[in-house]
Amino acid sequence: MRIICFLILFFTVFLSSHAQINRLKVFEPDSTETGFKIVRIKDTKLKYLTREAKLTDPRTVLNRVKPLKRWYKRFKPTSFWKKVNEFGLNINEVSFVNWNAGGDNSVSALASFRFARNYKFRYLNWDNEAQLRYGMNAQEGRKLRKTDDQLRLSTTISFRRDTITNWYYSVKANFNTQFSNGFKYPDRENPISRFMAPGYLFVGIGTSYIPPNDKFNLYISPATMKSTFVLDDALSNLGSFGVEAGDNVFMEMGFLVTNTWEKEVLKNVLMKHRINLYTDYVRSFGNVDVDWEMNFNLKVNQYINANIGTHLIFDDDIKFDEVVADDGTIVDPGISRIQFKQLLGVGILYNF
Repeated sequence: MRIICFLILFFTVFLSSHAQINRLKVFEPDSTETGFKIVRIKDTKLKYLTREAKLTDPRTVLNRVKPLKRWYKRFKPTSFWKKVNEFGLNINEVSFVNWNAGGDNSVSALASFRFARNYKFRYLNWDNEAQLRYGMNAQEGRKLRKTDDQLRLSTTISFRRDTITNWYYSVKANFNTQFSNGFKYPDRENPISRFMAPGYLFVGIGTSYIPPNDKFNLYISPATMKSTFVLDDALSNLGSFGVEAGDNVFMEMGFLVTNTWEKEVLKNVLMKHRINLYTDYVRSFGNVDVDWEMNFNLKVNQYINANIGTHLIFDDDIKFDEVVADDGTIVDPGISRIQFKQLLGVGILYNF
């Protein structure tokens, strides 16, 4: 039995000494051979082409590149400013040749500019607007005459307590004057108005009602200072526009209500309404000064439109039919009257 165990142990040691042992090489370097080769196939011209085949050259040649005919809109960050730049020009012309009924050739032109910069974000609302208008009329046999003249600037800063309410605390300032001399034609020697004669400045605090669509604005101010400027010595010496004779500035404190509204009443018919109501506390409380404009823009296309407008003014400080004696004393100061202007024209309206 011992002999058999010895033989088994001997054969086990003999076989293990001749066996091959492969040890694991942990840090064995990677092989540098890729294992594949690139074989270029010779281009061959197809005898028959399918309908879907496109014979295009993958290489870009600069002289074959064409500019884009359509520019794609790039991403623009959100802006809380609304900008308006408008230019309008209305021209009316009448010409006669051998006209039996008679008449004079005439040409009228009215140019207008409107600029607006409005900011609105959460609690703050800031509106700024500038309106400039000037019109001339040329008629056969007489000199040029002014038909319209206006310079109007306004700014309003409003603040509200939360984003739910439409009522704001507001501070408002308006300035109105004209560009050139005004005459009572045919008298061209004695101007009845000039630049800053008159000029009106309204500054006040109050509250505004501004709905989310921004097309309606109601401003109520119980404390508004009205300053009337007459910076022409000849007109100030006459006491024109409510100033004392010889003074250039007259100031009042009163109550002001302003309302603006824009609405498309019919298709391509836009109504623009603006009214100012002011009464003075000290001199004549209850006597209301009115400045009311109503315009209808009838849009024909992107650039051509027709305009129908009216402008009504009543100011107790502006007198008519004044009687002055030869020595310069005022016999009759005159009376206040309603001033009314009507406008009808067809022209262009360009936004830029």
